[in-house]
Amino acid sequence: MRPLIVSVIASVLVALAMAAPVTAEQSSEFGEYVIHYVALPTTQLSRDVARAYNIKRSKSRAMLNVTVLKKQGDEPAKPVTAEVVAIATNLTGQRKNITMRTVGDGGAIYYIGEFTVTHREVLDFDIQIITADSEEPIGVEFRQQFYVL
Repeated sequence: MRPLIVSVIASVLVALAMAAPVTAEQSSEFGEYVIHYVALPTTQLSRDVARAYNIKRSKSRAMLNVTVLKKQGDEPAKPVTAEVVAIATNLTGQRKNITMRTVGDGGAIYYIGEFTVTHREVLDFDIQIITADSEEPIGVEFRQQFYVL
């Protein structure tokens, strides 16, 4: 099972690297938390990775991947559990509620949600993150355009 996990993680990293010209992983720091987020077409995932995470590959589907890390002084930041709520709104005001699910892989924790996209659609993402020790939600916003070819 361990080689499968390493293979899946490597495939996700390769898919993200290949998506860099169109989609780049982004991160924001909020006090002791670092939030990493990326939205990409599901066709950029390998079939094995999509199957392993139960993600439907289609040119009209995309996914949002969020990771929440907590800084640990001089130690590397560690993944933490959180409640992640995401909404995407296109330029005409149509909202897409993105159902996020938690995926644990070894010591990593990912929050993944899928949604539909159309060619050249621009989406404004609003992500709200509530950690166990947060008094207020952490809000992340970004805009991205998708190309369906």
